[in-house]
Amino acid sequence: MERNLYEQEHEDFRGMVRAFMEKEVAPHQEEWLAQKMVPKSLFEKAAEIGLMGLNVPEEYGGSGPVGYRYNQIISEETARVGGHLGGMRVHSDVCLAYILAYADDEQKQRWLPRIAEGKGMLSIAMTEPGTGSDLAGMKTTARLDGDHWVLNGAKTFITGGANADLVIVVARTSSSPDNRRKGLSLLVVEDGMPGFEKGRLLNKIGLPLQDTVELSFTDVHVPVANVLGEEGEAFSYLGNNLPQERLSIASGAVVACEAALRYTVDYVKDRQVFGQALASFQNTKFELAALEAKVEAARAMVDRAVLLHEDGKLTPVDAAKCKLFCTELQGEVVDRCLQLFGGFGYMLEYPIARLYTDARVSRIYGGTSEIMKTIIAKSMGI
Repeated sequence: MERNLYEQEHEDFRGMVRAFMEKEVAPHQEEWLAQKMVPKSLFEKAAEIGLMGLNVPEEYGGSGPVGYRYNQIISEETARVGGHLGGMRVHSDVCLAYILAYADDEQKQRWLPRIAEGKGMLSIAMTEPGTGSDLAGMKTTARLDGDHWVLNGAKTFITGGANADLVIVVARTSSSPDNRRKGLSLLVVEDGMPGFEKGRLLNKIGLPLQDTVELSFTDVHVPVANVLGEEGEAFSYLGNNLPQERLSIASGAVVACEAALRYTVDYVKDRQVFGQALASFQNTKFELAALEAKVEAARAMVDRAVLLHEDGKLTPVDAAKCKLFCTELQGEVVDRCLQLFGGFGYMLEYPIARLYTDARVSRIYGGTSEIMKTIIAKSMGI
């Protein structure tokens, strides 16, 4: 079906992004995989063509407000070359929104120019070793000491944490016996602050280039000037940004589905089985046709959600539906596509194998599928 999501300025931007991906990303994937890390120099190169300053006000070196469709194009073009950008999508699609929404003028002057230059990579630290979806139960604390907050605790599964220059840390700064959600605050911890340590790269079954680490904070003195938004109001801030975060995950799931289908269609046309192309068998045709129809539906859902988000109308329930449907479909698509590759699909030199291992976490991070179902069911009155 013809898409009506993009206008000419978006397609012009796509051309620039495609050239960047082909020159600066695709040729280096194997090298980066060996290093298990995307180099920070990539972000500075991306900044040179404006990719790091999307939606950053012009006075701080950015593009000004352009909307989420530009982020979507970056996701699509990354998948087109089979590339990975490390923590860049989390930086742009998740973390930057907190700075734009809640930073005061002084903080914006300090941080946004660095962000637009690709020298202020962002990460957000919520999950703890004993706390996942129950953010109100986190144990990381900060106590006020003069003009500093003294931060103590640990975070885990932090995407982009190794390359981060600025980490938005969710910590408990006060407690209320009547409301567990009150008293959480956002503190921006800067790389190099004494007591702030980045742990080893965690060995994951997928997303090898998305640097994921543990972070520890031992009496880290964070200036009061680094509190993002109002003290004690972090829970509501996190909720406000969830629709975009979950839309980003849904979008990534769909582009992964589309990539899996492209690779599989090319493979079954070339692969000879019993003297004929694998694509000529009815089972192959039926499998891929069914997946194509489902992915088309998911694409329409994401495109609609993107437009709703740009209009400020994407609700948490809508975002939950989008994430649930698209990430569950991603698991189905990559599994069925890998099956058509046979034994070759189990070999990591084939991109379908990487898509398969990468897919599993999308049903977990940003809120598990079970959490999405709970949100949807509540909206139904059940």
